[in-house]
Amino acid sequence: MSESPNKEPFNKHSGTRTSAPGGLLASLRQLLFTLLETAQVRLELLGTELEAEKRRVLDALVFVAVALVCLALGLVLLCGTVVLMFPDHLRFAAAAGLALLFLGGGAGLLGLARRRLHHPRGMFHASAKELARDRGQQ
Repeated sequence: MSESPNKEPFNKHSGTRTSAPGGLLASLRQLLFTLLETAQVRLELLGTELEAEKRRVLDALVFVAVALVCLALGLVLLCGTVVLMFPDHLRFAAAAGLALLFLGGGAGLLGLARRRLHHPRGMFHASAKELARDRGQQ
């Protein structure tokens, strides 16, 4: 008896070829396994990319903090230079004027920051709004 090129077993009683036990089920399991494995790889890649992005942002924040310290020091030295340029009897008024200027600017910026934080839109606001619209929950 020669072997058939078709690898499916031959059923002697019905005279037809039968698929291997669990053939379709095994294929579906393999497909599901492959899909899960692909999803896992994608999630690991996403995690790696998020970690790299977090490090990039933290590096930038450190640079910004150092730059702000340098700028603040430069501003203090510039204010000292401006105050020293005034005659002795006007130095106090110059220092007070600069102090009021910076205090007013700082208070204004703090108020702006409070308003921005008081009305948060939430993370992924636009995406959540689109998903709600897709579900018909506008």
